[in-house]
Amino acid sequence: MNKKKILLVDDEEDMLYAVRLQLEAGGFDVLTACDGQEGLNLARRENPDLIILDVMLPKVDGYKVCRMLKFDRKYNTIPIIMFTARVQEGDQQTGYEVGADAYMAKPFEPRKLLDKINELLKQKQSLS
Repeated sequence: MNKKKILLVDDEEDMLYAVRLQLEAGGFDVLTACDGQEGLNLARRENPDLIILDVMLPKVDGYKVCRMLKFDRKYNTIPIIMFTARVQEGDQQTGYEVGADAYMAKPFEPRKLLDKINELLKQKQSLS
């Protein structure tokens, strides 16, 4: 069975490391990017199965990255989880308006994150 590829975009090194370890332990291949532009470029080049995207990123913020991918027919089926410390209702609403499939708060619970990833990947598979 092929491992699913997840793109993780976050500008905090400690967070990238912690989440990457959890995802790899969960059986995923993980690509990482430290800013929005690098994340967008990697998403377009690697076409991951799912993207975990911080909101507050250097160069291009997560909302813009999400919107650019979700409004591009080549990439709009990739599930995107907005992953952020910004948890106000307005922030979540903005995330969903730009096309995010889920919105999760930091600090995160590893089990909840893995459950959400698996749920979104199953939904994507059932649609294709």
